[in-house]
Amino acid sequence: MQIRPITAADDAAMQTIIQQALKAAKLDIPGTAYFDANLAHLSAFYAARPDRAYWVVVDSQGTVVGGAGCGEYGTGQHVAELQKLYLRPDARGHGLSYQLIDQVTAFARQTGYQQLYLESSHRLAAALHVYDRSGFTRLDQPLAVAVHSAMDRFYIKSLQ
Repeated sequence: MQIRPITAADDAAMQTIIQQALKAAKLDIPGTAYFDANLAHLSAFYAARPDRAYWVVVDSQGTVVGGAGCGEYGTGQHVAELQKLYLRPDARGHGLSYQLIDQVTAFARQTGYQQLYLESSHRLAAALHVYDRSGFTRLDQPLAVAVHSAMDRFYIKSLQ
């Protein structure tokens, strides 16, 4: 498996992976990434600013099996957000989520962010386990008004 920056050719695959994962968790509802306006064009969204980035994981045949991104969080407090970390079911359980989080964390630090924030759901138990093991601390509430209002788990990690 290889992790590389997203390209426009990866957009459709990542949209499918994200929407299928959310549907499987019964999170294909308003207030989740399922309906994000930028979901069909992730590469353009992340390329629009130097403080954003998105990476995909590709298998030995070059097929996209997942990805994760990093972007500014709207608090104005040097906070980045871990965004859209999703893997196909056959790519799970191989440590790829941890590798993607490491990639996002390194980028966030290099870009000057001081904290890494994320929003998730209790329905994504495996993801919550990964966040706990990756040094995130659970918050009782979002840092600001949650971008994805259906999410009910919030985490933060210091990058200093």
